[in-house]
Amino acid sequence: MIVTSNVTKNYGASCVVDGVSLKLPQGGITSIIGPNGAGKSTLLSMVSRLMAMDKGTVTVGGLDVTTAPSDELARRMSILRQDNHMTARLTVRDLVSFGRYPYSKGRLTVADKAHIDRAIDYLDLGDLSGRFLDELSGGQRQRAFVAMVLAQDTDYVLLDEPLNNLDMRHAMGMMKLMRQAANELGKTIVLVLHDINFASWYSDHIVAMKHGKVAAQGSASEMIRPDVLSGIYEMDIKVHEIGGQLISVYYG
Repeated sequence: MIVTSNVTKNYGASCVVDGVSLKLPQGGITSIIGPNGAGKSTLLSMVSRLMAMDKGTVTVGGLDVTTAPSDELARRMSILRQDNHMTARLTVRDLVSFGRYPYSKGRLTVADKAHIDRAIDYLDLGDLSGRFLDELSGGQRQRAFVAMVLAQDTDYVLLDEPLNNLDMRHAMGMMKLMRQAANELGKTIVLVLHDINFASWYSDHIVAMKHGKVAAQGSASEMIRPDVLSGIYEMDIKVHEIGGQLISVYYG
């Protein structure tokens, strides 16, 4: 379980995350939704220790992220940032291999290579594994970074807007992969998503943020409702049930 208590982040006079206390369930997929500037990515960065908190505490599986040794935390939790740029000229396989560093310290074992191969196959990157990152499309690079995170093989996987730059087929494939990892491997996956229909279709739990606070949380059936979504996004959103799934329509 991921537990945040009174987590707060200020930039000057602006409070970006305002006293957020959450208990994110063990296992399954939790999606964090909300408008731009709601504090979603900042919260995820503090949970993963990529950004210092001004106030509050975070524990991941009982481990305090502010005091845990870096190696131990990296074996417990992996994170894909939204701004996942890499300046070094690396191949896809080189990048994915970085996911094994907490275990191998750069000396890859047979087991490490098996994790790397599996992650490359999962993301349909086999034909691209020898290509340099700067030779790939934005969507192909995004899949390579997600493969690196999966190769890390942690119990907790945090992904900040993992569907960036992906076309419809690969976005759907990515979400199916997350669902499979949660169901079959027992992973706890936390996603920041802008597409509320993907959140509705694949999530076990949804957290909505607005103005740096938790506006609402619950199951898809509790969250994907016109009154809840319209209050969060301040626009008219209709919800229809199609094939047993709740789908939002907001194009009018």
